[in-house]
Amino acid sequence: MSNYRRHYVPGGTWFFTVNLQNRQSDLLTRHIDSLRAATAMVKRAKPFTINAWTILPEHMHCIWTLPEGDSDFSARWRDIKKTFSRHIEMRHIWQPRFWEHTIRNEEDYRRHMDYVYINPLKHGYVSKVIDWPYSMFHRDVREGLYPEDWAGEIEDFAAGERLNIHERRPGKA
Repeated sequence: MSNYRRHYVPGGTWFFTVNLQNRQSDLLTRHIDSLRAATAMVKRAKPFTINAWTILPEHMHCIWTLPEGDSDFSARWRDIKKTFSRHIEMRHIWQPRFWEHTIRNEEDYRRHMDYVYINPLKHGYVSKVIDWPYSMFHRDVREGLYPEDWAGEIEDFAAGERLNIHERRPGKA
């Protein structure tokens, strides 16, 4: 087994991709209320800021910022996965690892925010980002961070050029 090295930065901000084992599943959107409840429960016990989150049927992308002095995102993911699995009474549904990328600067943050929100469009679930119901994009539109008709630059995301996706490192959950 590979020895993955994670970049722990107390109070840091990370981009994550978390997948189900079955990439044809719709568990995450079908059981969205259970996923929200699991996340809220873990967030109460181990606080963190959710900067962005988009949930697709079988995977999700998000950006979190941890409190000052805290870098333990792995425990939070482990607890979210376990709690969700218990809520829906299913086992062995998650890929054993997740992808994480430490956000380096404002430009990196902006690019990853865009990637989180453009994902449903990229995968062909909707023709407009605003039409995907399982995304914090709606919150960010209300707060004036994105225009309602924002669509990003899909061709850049498809090629992975803007994010250097291949530089992300898997983490354990």
